[in-house]
Amino acid sequence: MTRWFLLCVLCAAAATSSSSQSQDLSRLEIRVGFAKPGGGYVQQTIPLETYVARVLAGEAARDSQPAALEALAIAIRTYAVVNRGLHNADGFDVCDQTHCQVVRTATAVTERAAAATAGRVLMQRGVPVPIYYSASCGGHTEIPSAVWPNAKDPSYLPAQRDEACAGAPVWSADLDAADLARAFRAAGFRGDRLSDLRILSRDVSGRVAKLRLVGMTPDEVSGQDLRSVAGRTLGWQHIKSTAFELKRDGNRFRFDGHGYGHGVGMCVIGSVNLAAAGQTAAQILSHYFPGLDIGTLGAPAVVAARPTRAPTVTPAAVSEAALAIALPDEDEGERDGLARAVLRARDDVAKDLGLAVPSRLTIRFHPTTDSYERATGQPWFTAGAVVGTELNLLPLAVLRERGVLERTLRHELVHLMTDASLHDRPAWVREGAAGYFAGDRQTSSDSTGERPAPFPGDTRLSCPSDAELLSPVSAGALSNARILARACFARQAGEGRSWREVK
Repeated sequence: MTRWFLLCVLCAAAATSSSSQSQDLSRLEIRVGFAKPGGGYVQQTIPLETYVARVLAGEAARDSQPAALEALAIAIRTYAVVNRGLHNADGFDVCDQTHCQVVRTATAVTERAAAATAGRVLMQRGVPVPIYYSASCGGHTEIPSAVWPNAKDPSYLPAQRDEACAGAPVWSADLDAADLARAFRAAGFRGDRLSDLRILSRDVSGRVAKLRLVGMTPDEVSGQDLRSVAGRTLGWQHIKSTAFELKRDGNRFRFDGHGYGHGVGMCVIGSVNLAAAGQTAAQILSHYFPGLDIGTLGAPAVVAARPTRAPTVTPAAVSEAALAIALPDEDEGERDGLARAVLRARDDVAKDLGLAVPSRLTIRFHPTTDSYERATGQPWFTAGAVVGTELNLLPLAVLRERGVLERTLRHELVHLMTDASLHDRPAWVREGAAGYFAGDRQTSSDSTGERPAPFPGDTRLSCPSDAELLSPVSAGALSNARILARACFARQAGEGRSWREVK
């Protein structure tokens, strides 16, 4: 069974125009990026129904009954339609890995399931909607916001007991404190030794919500982020879900848990058991997605128990052509909330600078600090960097736990929008502009990293050198240099100069 994957962003074609309701979307072709062993992708365009059959071969449980295969086929097709353009940052729609859906060679069985459900997707008021599923919910499904902060919790994705799953699989893992510390450092946490790891709280489903890290900074981590951090460095075979108990034994930590994946939406193991008990594909999908309809792509109308209304247009859907966000697979559930945060920061920064918003914006959140450093050539403590026209950022978990996500976004957006105009100025002007426009204008406190108050009469201020900002020797040295750069910029801004006139 492959790792969980999700269905995450409302496709603009379905959400922005009523004419899309009559478009024959069943004839869609999906641009698939096939990962190359040495890195990068090879793109191949595949007809929608061929894609469904091939993904079924990669994602379905062995010996699944036809009803379970058909339920999964409808979910796969919904994913393909809703997530067109998910990999816009890489030049295609979806990849062939667990980040999206695993693509394998189709079999006669998977081709029959695809053909039996051809064109059918999960809809709400006639529009395909974002849905999720995992390998196993462990006996209790989860709401999205418990896994991905700021995610929406639609009524069709409830947290509820699932007797069909029966809590399988049961698993255990023993991990050394040194290995866990290494994994946390790779994800951007700081600290030489993990002295202790303790569960602080659980959510309504009983899954681990928050843990204390003794000896690391930040000193708290969510259960889902712990699973992501350990999985990326130590392997996904260890902590299979956040439904676990935790004990310490010397320098090792014992995890005893059940389930596999995030637990939101349909449980694949549960669907297999329901099909074996005689339920149809429609009954299975109704069990896991209460209130959704099964509609046919391209049909002029969808049979529904409720009157139809115009679909809500999400920021991510409206701006699909203008915004591309690249995320590690474990963070995909936060795409919609991140899109809203990015668009809000983009618009605010553009307004502050008196500029038009960029016509195209690409943001890449890296899975580890090593990945960030390789891509940018910058040390981890820079947090963000612009490479070409792409914003590169540290792992989302680190930025979120430190409480600097929005500020880091604004900081790099200012660089993106102003560096070209300030390319002939000292580095402190460019960095000072980024710090000045990234913080709260009203604050005079720099202890929180906010914008310092202008002080035009202070002639004692010494602005940092290019080397101090571009080749810092430590996190502390960079922090001090950035504080001085902001102060130097604020001094001239306080004298009435616009950002273009600071030099």
